[in-house]
Formats: sequence, structure tokens, C-alpha cells
Amino acid sequence: MSPRSATASLRTWIDPFVAALIATLVLGIVLPVPAGVQSAIEIVADMAIVVLFLLYGMRLRTTEVLAGLRNARLQGGILAATFVAFPIVGIAVSAAATPVVGPALANGLLFVSLLPSTVQSSVALTSVARGNIAGAITGATVSNVVGMGLTPLLVLAVMGREGTTGLGGVRAVLLQLLLPFAIGQLLQGWTGAWVRAHRPLTLLVDRGTILLVVFAAVTAATAGGVWDSVSGWAVVALAAAGLLMLGVVLAATWWGGARLGLDLPDRIALLMCGSKKSLATGLPMAGVLFPAATAATIAVPLILFHQLQLVVCAVIARRLARRAT
Repeated sequence: MSPRSATASLRTWIDPFVAALIATLVLGIVLPVPAGVQSAIEIVADMAIVVLFLLYGMRLRTTEVLAGLRNARLQGGILAATFVAFPIVGIAVSAAATPVVGPALANGLLFVSLLPSTVQSSVALTSVARGNIAGAITGATVSNVVGMGLTPLLVLAVMGREGTTGLGGVRAVLLQLLLPFAIGQLLQGWTGAWVRAHRPLTLLVDRGTILLVVFAAVTAATAGGVWDSVSGWAVVALAAAGLLMLGVVLAATWWGGARLGLDLPDRIALLMCGSKKSLATGLPMAGVLFPAATAATIAVPLILFHQLQLVVCAVIARRLARRAT
């Protein structure tokens, strides 16, 4: 086999983006990051998210955005997957995992299933897979905003915990995601053709933003000593439970999209948005809804699931991108 053929074969089995995600995860765990540098990383990640959604707004035609909002089957499918199907799967998986990982970490798995969809990675991976980006933006954002009120109610109903959540998460969604997207839409008439003609630019920002968000989250967890209280066997068991939960929901959203009569771009949007859970929303919510010691333990399954969903869905997105061409 020639070196070029060997390289092509390696790229088929090891996706460069997935390799970058894994490397970022490992680096975030083993690399000590000073507090000042950590703050700078988080600021850069936030700025990258703003730029990403500004570019999305500049790229998407307004007619496509309006069509995404009017797509009731897609939007309803995303909400049903996030707040109905996922919690049902989470209840079953967490109950099965309790004897292995203990009730505290199993509650973390259950909490993950009750969270809203993540916005930036859902939209970015929908873009990579060449799905309906406008539908993904509207669906994931609506899920995130609805989840600010619905997730605490689900936690109270399913986990028996009381708590409240403020408007900080909603304000962050409005300022960091919707506002730059709206500005981009206002500029779309002048910039849209150029941005659409330079797709590698948005692809670079897509993937770079995901890597920055992952690195910021993992280094923050490392600095907080989150990993010190979790054994290797517990991580393996949590990963297996998380993969099972993710796999069931991925299958449900993909085949459910077909049953709903969605076309391929809409099925991709449903797959990517309906299977994600938000780390950015989940960590602050855990701090509000649970005592500090409980919140720290619950954060472990959330951080682990966040990495799993990105790696698995990055592989799927690349394969769907080839299918869509």
C-alpha cells in the first residue's frame, strides 16, 4: 500500500476532527491552566460563539430562517425528542446504572436527560453535515429558552429536587446567540453571497468554536478537581451508560424524522438538535438546583456526556456530509 493510500485509509477510520476533539479533551485534563489563562480561554470561546452566529446570520437567507420557524414538524420533533423521549430513556438508563456507579452519579445521568439541547454544537454539526441550519438554529434556541423553565420542573417531578433558575441563561442566549445572528441577518443582503461563496470559512469557525468550548469546559473541571473524586471504573461505566442513552436517542430521532416525513436536511437537524444536551446550560442549572456537593458530582456525567455526544455526532456529521453531496 502506498503512503498516499495508507493516509487515505487512516482518514477514513480516524476522522481528523474527532482526533482533534479527543486531543483537546486529553489536553484539558492533563494540562494545568492558571486561573487567569482559564478566564482568557473562556472569553475567547464566548467571542468565537458570537462570531460563529454572526456568520450564520450573514450566510443564511432570511427566507430560509422564516421557513425554519414555520416547520412545525421539525420544531415539534426537536422539542419532543429533548423533553419527552430523552427523559424516558434517561430514567431507564440511570436506574440500570445505579448499582454500578452509585445513586449520585446515576442521578447525574438522569439530570443530563432533562436538559435542553445545546445550541452552538448542534448548529455547528448540522452545518458540517449539510443539514437545515436555519431549522437547527431556531429549534435548538427554542429548546434552550423553553428549557430554562421546563428543566427545573422536570427535575422537581422526576428527581424530587426543588430549585429555581434565574433569567441569566435566557439573557445569555439572547445576547450571545440571537443578537449576533439578528445582526448578521441585517447584513445578509450585502455579505450573504460572499460568505456563501467561502464555505471553508464557516466550517473553520464551526470546528474551532467547538474545540474552544470543549477545552474551556474540561480545563475548568480539571481546575475544580472534578476528576479526582471519580474512579476509572466509574468513568467507564458512565461512558457506557452515556453511549447507550445517546445511541437510543440518535436512532429515535433519525428514524422518527423519517416517520414524520422530513427530508434529509430536516432529518439531520432533528438528529443533531434532538440528541444533544447543553453543558453551558446544565452546569449553571446544577449549581442552582442542587446543593454544592451534589452539583459537583452531577457535573461529572454531564461533562463526560458532552464529550461523547460531540465525538459521536462529529463522526456521524462527516458521514452525512458525504451522503448529502
